[in-house]
Amino acid sequence: MSEITPDLVRHLGVLARIQLSDEEVERLTGQLDAIVDNIAKVSEVATPDVAATSHPIPLENVFRPDVPGDLLTPAQVLQNAPDAADGRFRVTAILGEEQ
Repeated sequence: MSEITPDLVRHLGVLARIQLSDEEVERLTGQLDAIVDNIAKVSEVATPDVAATSHPIPLENVFRPDVPGDLLTPAQVLQNAPDAADGRFRVTAILGEEQ
C-alpha cells in the first residue's frame, strides 16, 4: 500500500507554501511514492559492514590544470568600458553621496 497519498502531497504543498494543481498533486504523488520505495529498498541492504558513500561511482577531478594563458593588455581591457580614467574603470560612487 502506498505511503504517499494525494492528501499528504497537498499538505506538504501547504507547508511549503506552494500552490499545486490537481495534475501536479497526482504526478507528485507517484514520484514521491517511488522515492520512498527506493529509500526503503536501500535501507533494507544497508548494514554496518557497508561503508557509507556519497556517490555510487568514485569521482575524479575533471578540471584542466590551472595554467595562465595569454593576458589582455590594459588598453584591451578598457577598450569597451563605458568610462575609464588613469587606466582603470570609472564608475559612479555609491557610498557617501546623495544620488
